[in-house]
Amino acid sequence: MKFSYTILYVKDVVQSVAFYEKAFGLKQQFIHESEQYAEMETGGTTLAFASNELAKSNLPQGFQENSLLNLPAGIEVGFLTDDIVAALSRAIEGGAVVVADAKVKPWGQTVAYVRDLDGILVEIASSM
Repeated sequence: MKFSYTILYVKDVVQSVAFYEKAFGLKQQFIHESEQYAEMETGGTTLAFASNELAKSNLPQGFQENSLLNLPAGIEVGFLTDDIVAALSRAIEGGAVVVADAKVKPWGQTVAYVRDLDGILVEIASSM
């Protein structure tokens, strides 16, 4: 088994792609003409977005939609950087909402948390 991708269910795929480009410096790899699915260039593991409508068609019994109005789901997307201060500043300028400012963890890693436009928790961290 190989971990291949993570898909984030979002309200507006195109808007999420633009946000992740601006806030985290990612580049769009692919967006379907329906604008219901997109992938970002992230290296070995793909970060993808799918619309809530597509999620509903995949999950007929329903799911909890991501929203800034609710507490974040018990999952996070993590990005590593050499400059936490600059990365956090860029994320905020891109529209991210700060959850926790940068803090050095007991194991030596510096970590900050923000939420994206759909309320998804994003960790910005230094390498170990």
